[in-house]
Amino acid sequence: MRTWNIGIIGAGMVADFHARSIQHISNARLTGICGAGSGRAGTLAKQYNCREFPNYQAMLRSPEIDIVTIATPSGLHMEPAVEAALQGKHVLCEKPLDISPERIDTMIAAHAKAGTRLGGFFNYRFTDTVHLLKDAIEKERFGTITFASIHVPWWRSDAYYAHKWRGTLALDGGGAMMNQAIHMVDLLQYLVGPIDSLHAYTATLAHQIEAEDTATAILRFKNKALGSVYGSTASFPGQLRYISITGTKGTVILEDNSVKMWQFADEVAEDAQIRRQYATTTGSGGGASNPSAIPFELHAKNIAAFILAVETGEPFEIEGKEARKAVEIILAMYISAKENRSFQF
Repeated sequence: MRTWNIGIIGAGMVADFHARSIQHISNARLTGICGAGSGRAGTLAKQYNCREFPNYQAMLRSPEIDIVTIATPSGLHMEPAVEAALQGKHVLCEKPLDISPERIDTMIAAHAKAGTRLGGFFNYRFTDTVHLLKDAIEKERFGTITFASIHVPWWRSDAYYAHKWRGTLALDGGGAMMNQAIHMVDLLQYLVGPIDSLHAYTATLAHQIEAEDTATAILRFKNKALGSVYGSTASFPGQLRYISITGTKGTVILEDNSVKMWQFADEVAEDAQIRRQYATTTGSGGGASNPSAIPFELHAKNIAAFILAVETGEPFEIEGKEARKAVEIILAMYISAKENRSFQF
């Protein structure tokens, strides 16, 4: 079995999740890491017994490296992703893929031309409960889906935003929606389908930042269902995120990774087991108030799925074009809020 040598570009908090994840994948090896000069890359390289590269250009020129993960600030994703394509390296990039459709399209085009793979991190997709929910939708157990909503009532302190790039439009691309709620926006479109139109409001109510810390929108999906979105980093003390989907024959509510409601008109034998097995959320609450309080195992599943796609040539479910969709929806919310109008996709 081939071992895939992986380098990490970026040495902030999320790089540690990538490093731990790679160490738990049997056919992957963490080969190197590079940062922006803070010294953290050297610390991580010693911790994980890998090479510290002076910059991403040097890493991408290394014949050792097969795949890179990108964990830099959001507005700095495109440049290393494009350079990686030019150097023949596959890329798995943190969310958001980048902060504008134009920059994302440049990334996608570069990898399409090079014949390399570009994928994104949306690790919530790899939970058992999301798999079960997706299966129920595909089996049409909801009948006609009538409403779907996501709720991300999280909290971030002023200290969190003391990092100079957080909450900025140039490097973060936005606030609570683009950085925190984007995972749930991805799940909403992944599960319920494309959005037809939305009307949004955004506000900065609790923090001295350039971007929003609170946002909401009403939606109409292409399948005629209605929906809503709420995302915030101004909801003390931070509560669990949830997604709710309801229709003419069923309702499911997932809170974090647990099942709070799983009820269908046409009950099957597995339903009772699902309610029992996933009734309780374990762990720390998915980063509701502490961004580091998330399990690394879902990142590991995301990386392993990408490696499998590279090995086999099969599609990866979060290819560049798929990872782009959540960014497009959030930017539509920003336009709608700024111009006080509905946005039509």
